[in-house]
Amino acid sequence: MFASAILLCLCVLFILLQLTTRRPKNFPPGPLLLPIVGTILHLTLDNPLADLERLRKTYGNVYSLFFGSRPAVIVNGVKAMKEALVTNAKDFSGRPQDLFISKVSKNGGVVLADYGPRWKDHRRFALMTLRNFGMGKNSMEDRIHGELKYTIDTLEKSIGKSMSPQVMFHNASSNIICQVLFDRRYEYNDDFIKVVIQCFTENAKLVNGPWVMLYDSFPLVRNLPLPFNKAIKNYETCQNLVHGLVAEHKKTKVTGEPRDFVDCYLDEIGKRSDDGSSFSEEQLIRYLLDLHFAGTDTTSNTLLTAFLYLTTKPHIQERCQEEIDRVLEGKDQASFEDRHQMHYMQAVIHEVQRVANTVPLSVFHCTTQDTELMGYSIPKGTLIIPNLTSLLSEEGQWKYPHEFNPENFLNEQGEFVKPEAFMPFSTGPRMCLGEGLARMELFLITVTLLRKFKFIWPEDAGEPDYTPVYGVTLSPHPYRMKVQPRATQ
Repeated sequence: MFASAILLCLCVLFILLQLTTRRPKNFPPGPLLLPIVGTILHLTLDNPLADLERLRKTYGNVYSLFFGSRPAVIVNGVKAMKEALVTNAKDFSGRPQDLFISKVSKNGGVVLADYGPRWKDHRRFALMTLRNFGMGKNSMEDRIHGELKYTIDTLEKSIGKSMSPQVMFHNASSNIICQVLFDRRYEYNDDFIKVVIQCFTENAKLVNGPWVMLYDSFPLVRNLPLPFNKAIKNYETCQNLVHGLVAEHKKTKVTGEPRDFVDCYLDEIGKRSDDGSSFSEEQLIRYLLDLHFAGTDTTSNTLLTAFLYLTTKPHIQERCQEEIDRVLEGKDQASFEDRHQMHYMQAVIHEVQRVANTVPLSVFHCTTQDTELMGYSIPKGTLIIPNLTSLLSEEGQWKYPHEFNPENFLNEQGEFVKPEAFMPFSTGPRMCLGEGLARMELFLITVTLLRKFKFIWPEDAGEPDYTPVYGVTLSPHPYRMKVQPRATQ
């Protein structure tokens, strides 16, 4: 009798699980959906990018996965991406608030904030403030060239030797954004910059890793002492460091005479003190960490990818240098405006961004209301994953979708052109805040270093490995390069 009762309970439980793990009516198709685990068995947890492409070939550009019982829609290809993030932007611009990455940042900042008045207010403030501090203007160029002096010094000390560029590019990218946020740069051996970069690098690998996927899929594991807790500790470490910087600013700032982003935000808190504003010191600290991470990790990893390809493909490096020498003849340094005369250099930088695919799954979205996409019904609150990888290697959009070739960005006349599938900063209202700064950094840093140095793949380094290391951002495997001064500068 007891055994029969247990068997009956198990049957009822199985039926309930089956009923609760069915796709909703007219929901995008996808692989077999199993009770409890959903479709997670169809993914390689430590790097699902190849699996997502395989599923796309089977189910089309809009398909669904289930992380445990949680539904997600994967958006692929230019047409579906633009329909979701541009045409129906309001419906698809939410941010899921119960994922691990939201827990780490406590839903603060601007990148992970949900769609609504608070997010809009903070994004407007960021765009205005970044413009005022020189995004796209000469003052920002001066900051970049100022930091480049230290990069050049590092490279000059390495002439004739094999060196690793990883720390150098991370430090340079971090210092450029630090000047905007905190009005200061740090020596490369400073504890602040070393600790922050280490925490950022570790969290970039953890947040899209297998343990976090389990956290997001199965709430039962969330209180277990698993490796994802390291990301929380890293974030708290960075919070404490930035809290100290904000405290210093409060003591030294002069109202109405802002030195940097922190002063501007503190002034804004004062202006809004009586209107129930969402502007607060706690929000400022999370905001700064958002901007610092976004301004450091993606740019440095793109630069690392650039010099990996330039070093291992000397014919491309030499053609870039010929163009740089011709355009900059007689000039002390490059300006961002010079890009309009450097079609091949522009093509190389954009091709680097395409193959670097630095943020392959963008930042996850969610729907703000019941909506439709490519004829499918998508309920409110559905997790939306924009697969930017699908754009950057989409057949029919590129001349050479599966190889590194600057011709992808050149027309028959050798002029620079940008295909509509090029969206490394995403698109729509939630596209990357720092696109302007990143584009300027990539151009000025790459041009300046190629003008001054020749970069060589070491003879004893073996074959280069172009396969990126997976994480919330992709990065090249660590590599070494040799540096020689150029006769023509």
